Amino acid sequence: MAAENSKQFWKRSAKLPGSIQPVYGAQHPPLDPRLTKNFIKERSKVSAVPLKNKKASSFHEFARNTSDAWDVGDDEEEDFSSPPFQTLNSKVALATAAQVLENHSKLRGKPERAQSAAFDTPASYQVIKSSSDAQLSRNASDTCLRNALHKQQSLPLRPVIPLVARISDQNASGAPPMTVREKTRLEKFRQLLSSHSTDLDELRKCSWPGVPREVRPVTWRLLSGYLPANAERRTPTLQRKREEYFGFIEQYYDSRNEEHHQDTYRQIHIDIPRTNPLIPLFQQPLVQEIFERILFIWAIRHPASGYVQGINDLVTPFFVVFLSEYVEEDVENFDVTNLSQDVLRSIEADSFWCMSKLLDGIQDNYTFAQPGIQKKVKALEELVSRIDEQVHSHFRRYEVEYLQFAFRWMNNLLMRELPLRCTIRLWDTYQSEPEGFSHFHLYVCAAFLIKWRKEILDEEDFQGLLMLLQNLPTIHWGNEEIGLLLAEAYRLKYMFADAPNHYRR
Repeated sequence: MAAENSKQFWKRSAKLPGSIQPVYGAQHPPLDPRLTKNFIKERSKVSAVPLKNKKASSFHEFARNTSDAWDVGDDEEEDFSSPPFQTLNSKVALATAAQVLENHSKLRGKPERAQSAAFDTPASYQVIKSSSDAQLSRNASDTCLRNALHKQQSLPLRPVIPLVARISDQNASGAPPMTVREKTRLEKFRQLLSSHSTDLDELRKCSWPGVPREVRPVTWRLLSGYLPANAERRTPTLQRKREEYFGFIEQYYDSRNEEHHQDTYRQIHIDIPRTNPLIPLFQQPLVQEIFERILFIWAIRHPASGYVQGINDLVTPFFVVFLSEYVEEDVENFDVTNLSQDVLRSIEADSFWCMSKLLDGIQDNYTFAQPGIQKKVKALEELVSRIDEQVHSHFRRYEVEYLQFAFRWMNNLLMRELPLRCTIRLWDTYQSEPEGFSHFHLYVCAAFLIKWRKEILDEEDFQGLLMLLQNLPTIHWGNEEIGLLLAEAYRLKYMFADAPNHYRR
């Protein structure tokens, strides 16, 4: 009887062990929920294996349901060619394909009807496109119509970049004319940056609501502390720091093949291709070599922490910003082999030093046992319990621990939750705030969590909550959404300024 009650997990759920499951998020957009919902309904009709009707409502129940998932010998007597293990019924496949074609034809032929149909979708499946997304789509369409022949001749293998991989709210080639307000802000930045000694306090104040693309590289160098405020000292400082970095390369980089550094280099080498996999820029071998050198040299010079997974993400915003100083076209598609060796060396060295300045303020996030992250996750839990007791109680009811979803928020500074274009805008403000990457980030995480309050309260089981919190739908986000998020974080900072005091001691 006991053996019958402990039927193997995959025999109950008709899933094979070791099968690859899709993981979605800001950088991996989810499937159309309407198609997924219909597929599940159809599959439930044809499946011959009875499934459990009750979902895992808590972590412990979820663990009990899957505790025997990897028992030895579970698949020895199973006939994998039997109908229960068929992955797709032909009728379901035909119905799904027909629905995909029908939806696609509606979107192409009748955009107005498709838009109105989106508002008829149930709230839990509705995707709201922001005005930033609308601007992106409009600019991309206009650009394609005007320059289709030119692009076909000059870049015949140019990949199509999905919205989630767009690095800026407007592509450089299709950006609309600047408004009067934007021109005024840009002129203000140029005056500050061209003065004999830049007023850093005023520069931070101007940068908080976002830095114009044209002046972002030099502004980030100043705000990070990499460049001095005195204009006359900037060029000698850049030259000296860049030479110093490549001195580290000559001194340390060959040691990557030594036995005591092999594990560090191997982990870096594995992680680099996983960095923003949807953006062609980061899949270029030359860019990956640059990232390997930056991360290895940083790890060698910081033995207290060494290299930790997640640090590789922190290089990308700096690299993109400093690359944009030399690139007028879309950065995500740019072939870096078109740049001179001196320019690439400058971008690499500047990215290294600015990333080092950032990590100096949050290095306890990456030392042994990562105590900085542990404290910040605990502070987030305390802060949310004061901001929204209902959400906090909902997590406790279904045994959701903050560490299960917020660890990544702290370790990667929300970079896995947001498109890269949003991260760059977010970092404009982080570098304008005192302790922006450590202290203010906590309030941004709290505001980010509460933004999904309705969706969180709608989920009534442990597994559903974890899937939601690890795959939040930010694919359409742009500057507008980040501005609102930062405004809410600023409000929370001054309303609950004493909440995280215990982790700052």
